[in-house]
Amino acid sequence: MNNHSVLIADSGSTKTDWAFMGRRVQTQGINPFHQDEDTIRGILKDELLPQLTSDIRHLTSILFYGSGVRPELEEKMQRLLQEAFPQAGHVEAHGDLLGAARALCGNREGIACILGTGANSCLYDGERIVENTPPMGYILGDEGSGAVLGVRFLNALYKNRLSNDVKVAFEAYSGMSMAQVIERVYRQPMANRWLASLSAFIHEQIGNPQIEQLVIDNFRDFIQRNIAPYQRKDLPINAVGSIAFYYQQQLEKAVKEEGYTLGKIVRSPLDALVEME
Repeated sequence: MNNHSVLIADSGSTKTDWAFMGRRVQTQGINPFHQDEDTIRGILKDELLPQLTSDIRHLTSILFYGSGVRPELEEKMQRLLQEAFPQAGHVEAHGDLLGAARALCGNREGIACILGTGANSCLYDGERIVENTPPMGYILGDEGSGAVLGVRFLNALYKNRLSNDVKVAFEAYSGMSMAQVIERVYRQPMANRWLASLSAFIHEQIGNPQIEQLVIDNFRDFIQRNIAPYQRKDLPINAVGSIAFYYQQQLEKAVKEEGYTLGKIVRSPLDALVEME
């Protein structure tokens, strides 16, 4: 495919990044698991199309990778994209994990991970995902994610496993007491996103050995529970996502301690997906 004629999307629940003809545009997130068809049609028509302007006449193909595109929803997403862009002769819709695997590994075998607000991983054979340990979300799983890092930090903070200086700094940073933190997590929506947002403070404190160990242990749990079942220590661990990108040094330490090697790390898969096409 000529990448000048291909519209490529990397979509999460909060935002979708689109690449077309050397440009980047953004819309709100598209998730066919959580959103009905009219909502998705509205995003494509009212948010995306106006940003593409007259260049859209050159469109021939669409590749859409999204967090809610389960195998049984691929056809639905393809149909909605085809309705919005009838001139596209080729439309594909896949889950974000396959997008990550293609961006990280290309046509080579490898272990591909997403380490952002949530976490996921797979064993990839160069064409398709052959194994996937279920991440199970931040309450039941998602080891290695930003949300679980936030949980572990708050647990350590308020159970006095971190210094009082860190507690004072955090409460000044957040403007919240322990009671307010509990209220925010248990009684307000999108707790996972808020917990993951604490990574900004945690990263500021990464020079503190206790904080750094917290981050390393989060990654080690991810490897032990999600990567080890693949039984492929011969393959490097590759990852996309903000947590992998900003904590790359800590991830490398965890990977080495677990007997693996670290491969490619990218913040967002979109640029690599564009290069592939």
